[in-house]
This record gives sequence, C-alpha cells and structure tokens, in this order.
Amino acid sequence: MDSYETLKALMEIPGPTGREERVMEWLRDRWEPRSERVWLSKVGNLLAHVGGGGPKLLIQGHADELSFTVKSIDAQGFLWLSSGQAPAGIPGKRFPVGQPALIVARGGSIDGLFAAVSGHILTPQQRERDKVDWDDVFVDIGASSRDEALALGAHVGASVIWNPPVRRLGTRIYGKAIDDRVALALMTNLLDGLDVAELTYDLYLVATVQEEIGRMGAFSLRADVDADLAIAIDNGLVGDIPTVAERNMPTVLGAGPTLVYKDAHAHYDIRLIDWLTDIAHAHDIPLQHAIYEHIGSDGSALIAQGIPTALLGPSTRYTHTAFEMIDERDVDASLRLLKAFVTASPVEIVH
Repeated sequence: MDSYETLKALMEIPGPTGREERVMEWLRDRWEPRSERVWLSKVGNLLAHVGGGGPKLLIQGHADELSFTVKSIDAQGFLWLSSGQAPAGIPGKRFPVGQPALIVARGGSIDGLFAAVSGHILTPQQRERDKVDWDDVFVDIGASSRDEALALGAHVGASVIWNPPVRRLGTRIYGKAIDDRVALALMTNLLDGLDVAELTYDLYLVATVQEEIGRMGAFSLRADVDADLAIAIDNGLVGDIPTVAERNMPTVLGAGPTLVYKDAHAHYDIRLIDWLTDIAHAHDIPLQHAIYEHIGSDGSALIAQGIPTALLGPSTRYTHTAFEMIDERDVDASLRLLKAFVTASPVEIVH
C-alpha cells in the first residue's frame, strides 16, 4: 500500500481515547508477518519487536484520536458532551458543529450529528454571546426520547468522534485523525519496505494509547522495552496559513517533516536531532526545524523515563480539527528519513 492508502485506511478506523482496540487490531494484522514478536501491554499499547542488531531503538506514535465523551442523555434523546482529552477544550475551539459524528459505545457504533441551535431560533441573549461552551453543543442521533437513545445503544461514558470522509486536494489529504494515524502509517510502511538484515538498530515499533488525555500509554513503556533511544512521531505544526506570522511558526506544508527542539513539556535530545539532520542532508531529504510552545507529545513521557528521544513531526495544517491536512510529499519524506536513519551507522548516544 502507498502512503495515501495506508493513511486513509487508518484514518477511517474509529479509535477514540480509551477505545483504541480497532486500530490495534488493524496494526497487529499488518505488523505480525514482518516482526519477531507482536504483543499488547497491560494498558493496551501495541508493541512489535522487528529485530536487527545494535542499540534498542523505539519508534512510537499514538493510536487514539481526538474525542468527546457522553456525559448525559436528555429526555428528548440528545447526547450532551464533555471533552475526551486534556485539557478540556471548549467546543468552539474544536470546530464540531455540523460535522458527522460517530458514537463508539459498548454494543457498537451509532451515527449522529454534532449540532447546535441555529440562528433563526436563537434568543436575543444567545445572539449576543460570542463563545460556544458545553451547554451549546450536543449530538443528535435521530432519537425522540432518552429510552429510544438508550435502545440505539447510547450510554453515559460512550465516546464520540468526528466522522467525515477522507478526501484529497492534489497531493494533500484531509480529514479526521491524521493526528496521529500518520505515525502509524509511517511505521507500517517502514516495516513493509524494510530488510531486517540492513538494520543497524534493534528495532521496536510501538502504538500507544491515551496520548490525548495526558500521555498515559507512553508513560508505561519503559516497563515493556528497555530502549536506548527513541523517535516519537506526532503531527508537525505549520504556519503557512492566513493570520499566522512566519516569525511565530516558520514551517510550511510540502517542505518536509519537522524536527522539534522543544515543546510545552520537554527539550528533545540534541544529539539525535543533529544526527537526523545530517542524515537528511546526506540523502537530500527536505527537513524543517521548529519549537512548539503550546503542545506536547508522547516524546516527553519517554524522556521522563530516561530514554533519549527525538520528536519528528510530519507537517500538518489545521491540527485538532475534523479537517486536518497533510501533504503526501511530507509523508514520503518522513518515511525516507526513518528508513535512512535505521540503516545508517548508529548515533553515539548510548553510554
């Protein structure tokens, strides 16, 4: 499968925080034939020991996607929501209204619609408000009562995700859950095209759970793999859109992935960053550099466990929305960089 087909397949799988099992099942089917061992950890992380020799290298991405959680069902059968991730973002910053919804519940999935009162019936007081909060946005699943909603399978604690189709605009792909299915697509395609005999590291791939609620899955990884170094993969921010100043975010879509020096939680390992930069230059792979002031990643959880870590961000527009956008050229450049790294002379980082 090419980069688009792999990413599209992963984006279409429901995987809200805490309910990542369908994503893990898909990955397990793809990873097992090419790995020495694939297993689930006690908290639900999926790990693959690919093989090879040298320092133990962990390449990691998270399996969960942005989600909401049903907190109540009213008498008319509407579902009321809370954030499914941390921090608890207000819905006006999540762009949900009008998007198709998918409720992921105990007994299966239910289609729905993120909705709010439309302009024609807003009260004068509502018209004066310029912010949307959790008392304004709800999910309509076509039920007429609480009992009918329950009969359809809705319940308090069910997860809710955006559910738009994956679309293309030229070399660009957009839809939900590029954060962080692009990492899983990269690891899958890396494994598919890899000759284990060429590895210069003892390679492990890991898909973690519950990144969006506070990096929960990543904080347990040292118990499963005593890694010498790691590359965490998460979405890379870009500033090439209106209203964003280049001085604040100099990265652009289509110019290669980003190596991150620091984010809101950690400074990343400068030795790994320099080595990845040198490899990119040697192989004529486009690459960008940035700092992220307001977001974090599982990479900081790896550092907290004593694993030297680099953060690689495939460049992405409109992050944390239902219309995240990535360029195939950046996905392909990220894959080339990973393959070049795992087959190059090991970085001197292990003491």
